[in-house]
Amino acid sequence: MRTITFTEFSKNVSELFSDVEQGEVFVVIRHGKPIAEVSPVSITKNLPAWKKPALRLSSNGAELSSAIIEERNNENIF
Repeated sequence: MRTITFTEFSKNVSELFSDVEQGEVFVVIRHGKPIAEVSPVSITKNLPAWKKPALRLSSNGAELSSAIIEERNNENIF
């Protein structure tokens, strides 16, 4: 993880975002204090439920209902 000043960030923002696209992470500091962490977007985390891979269900009566019940039990409800 690289640390850069706010001034360096504002002068070189295009180059720095190119580095982020390549996977680099850096912290921006202003007046000696960290104010931001810039990192690539993680597409897999925080996806809404409708964008997550679906559970494949079979249509054999009891197996289907038990798969639905199991899926509901595994959901993280906050």
